[in-house]
Amino acid sequence: MAKKPTKKEKEAAAAAEAAAKDAEAQQSEAVQSGPMLSILAQYTKDSSFENPNAPESLRAGLEMPQIQIGIEIGRQMMEGDNVEVTLFLKAEARRGDQITFIAELEYAGLFAFQGAKGDEIQPLIMIECPRLLFPFGRQIMAEMTQNGGYPPIMLEPPDFAAMFREEMMRRSADQSAA
Repeated sequence: MAKKPTKKEKEAAAAAEAAAKDAEAQQSEAVQSGPMLSILAQYTKDSSFENPNAPESLRAGLEMPQIQIGIEIGRQMMEGDNVEVTLFLKAEARRGDQITFIAELEYAGLFAFQGAKGDEIQPLIMIECPRLLFPFGRQIMAEMTQNGGYPPIMLEPPDFAAMFREEMMRRSADQSAA
């Protein structure tokens, strides 16, 4: 036969339930009061693949080309709290002084911010937005090089936070010089 809970046990259970509800409400409030980032759209703005020396550059037995990778971030403020962030990805492959291929991509996203303070917006734009766009741009670059007859380029994810810090240091140095 099951034992009936005592008054103290009932009160303790009710207090635990109330504490759990309070914690859940505080967590929900904290999430709602923090900055919100929404992806409104993602799209290819421009892409290009140049294979100037094909089919000669595709012959078997050739040395591996040296590949230079470039990654830049652009931003354009739109109406309201919206911003367009563009990743500029470029891969240039060379054998000696001869270009093997050039792959370029401008991949962008339209983002909306809510509840972000002035000092929070730039890191969101320059770190979080590119971090969300990068996997899609990486896939497009891999397919582009593969469709050009080469092994797919699998770009390593960059450290967008370090890129942001470097940009801020450069701006600070420019302002000090002026």
